[in-house]
Formats: sequence, structure tokens, C-alpha cells
Amino acid sequence: MPKWSMALLLALRRGASLTPVIRRRCGRALASLPKDDAGWMTELSPNQFAVLRQKATEPPGYSEGTEGELEHDLKRDYGTKYPDVGVYECAGCREPLYFARTKFNSGCGWPAFYDGIPGAIREVPDADGMRVEIVCAKCDGHLGHVFKNEGFPTPTDERHCVNGISLRYEPAGYQPDDTPKLPAALVPKPIPP
Repeated sequence: MPKWSMALLLALRRGASLTPVIRRRCGRALASLPKDDAGWMTELSPNQFAVLRQKATEPPGYSEGTEGELEHDLKRDYGTKYPDVGVYECAGCREPLYFARTKFNSGCGWPAFYDGIPGAIREVPDADGMRVEIVCAKCDGHLGHVFKNEGFPTPTDERHCVNGISLRYEPAGYQPDDTPKLPAALVPKPIPP
């Protein structure tokens, strides 16, 4: 068993929170993050910069239909857009944001999650009061918007509608065993080879 796994198990037995342990293992140190737009432009692709730093929105289906993007590559590499292990991280700072089992098929055209990792996502009401923006709590990167009480049969009845370009999948990321699995209707079966 890797040393960090043993440390994690011991910390959990003592009642420690998962969030700091996850962050130490996956996220970048705050000091290493770019301080301005010029710095972010060297770290991100032009499309990532537009979404994460300038709050643009990718077109619906972009992540699934574009080679090299999150959902397209998940389907190619894992046979599904809904792997049940690992975490989704911020593409800007690699902060773990969502456990894999919280992703579901909302039919909206963007990756959807029913909840974020505690403390990893900040909600910011839009200036017009119509929607609530979600940003990475570590680097303030724009992720998308959260919608509540839409009637989805998930543990929270929330839909974090996230730009796929804002995320990266880390299959080795830690996910607690008690993260609920969703009804089969919300997590389609793997694509046959």
C-alpha cells in the first residue's frame, strides 16, 4: 500500500476531514499559481483561458464531440463518460473538485455533477440574480453554474453544470467508498468496444 494511502486511512480513523488530505496530494501550491492573466495565458490553452479566466461558456456538446476534450477522451479511454472511480480536478490549478460518482447524465450538453467536494467550489450569484456561478475555491477559475431543485433524483437535487474544458479527470484520485452511486437511468451503461 502506498505511504499516502496509509496516512489517509490513519487520518480518517482519527476523524480528519478528507479535503485537506486530497488537496495535499493533488492540487498545486497557491504560491505556484499564476498571479495575472499573462501568467495564466502561459498555463492554459486559449479556450481554457477564455472559460476559466474570462467566464466564457463552451458550446453544448463541445466536451463530448471534440477530440482532446474531457468527455470525448473519457469515452475513448474508458468506454464511458461516467467512470465510477477517481476525481475531476480544476484544469487550472488541479484542485480536486468532484468525486467521479457524483457525475450524472442531465441531458444538458455539459458535464453535470450533483455535488462538489466540500470546500472546493464557491458559489457566486450572478450580478443579474438569475443564476449562481460556480468557481474553483483555490484559483477562482470559472466552472459554470449550479441549478437547484430541478427534480433530479440525486442526493442533493442540484445540477452543477460545468464546462468540460474547466476540468481534467484523475483516475487515481481518492474517492470515499460511501460516495453514493446514482440510479442507472442517470449513469448510462459503458459503450461497447
